[in-house]
Amino acid sequence: MSIDLFGQESAQRRAFEGAGPRLDSGSDEWLTPPNIIDSLGAFDLDPCSPGERRPWDTAAQHYGIEDDGLRQDWSGRVWMNPPYASAGAWMRRLAGHGHGTALLFARTETRMWFECIWPEATGLLFLKGRIKFRYVSGKEAGTAAAPSVLIAYGVLDAAALRKSSLVGHYVDLRNPT
Repeated sequence: MSIDLFGQESAQRRAFEGAGPRLDSGSDEWLTPPNIIDSLGAFDLDPCSPGERRPWDTAAQHYGIEDDGLRQDWSGRVWMNPPYASAGAWMRRLAGHGHGTALLFARTETRMWFECIWPEATGLLFLKGRIKFRYVSGKEAGTAAAPSVLIAYGVLDAAALRKSSLVGHYVDLRNPT
């Protein structure tokens, strides 16, 4: 049994994170398709970037793995497609920051959702169908292993989800009428 930084067995941590299995290559580094970023407007920071290897910009400033974005200062509007194997730590940080959007699998039953998303997020856009992530080379990968959702923190990010051209279903978590 392996113990992780939460002091929990890895399977328990994965249940919290909502990560589940990785995509086909075993990597935890999957890029957001550029049309998703383009439809949401400009971001100031991507703390989960592949760094200099990225084929396109997702924000004005990028922290790569070598920068350890969790330990850096965050400012402005954040874009985040976190490493799903450690998504909980990233989502706690984004919830505390309060201004940004994250892309995750829509595994809404996990502890992470009940601690960092349901009570903290402003809006959700459940994307229709399953997206195709990209390899760091920019080449399209296979279809995602689960449905995806965009999670907004703050009214400006929620408005960007509502107004985007992305096909899906928007849920307003602050005015769920």
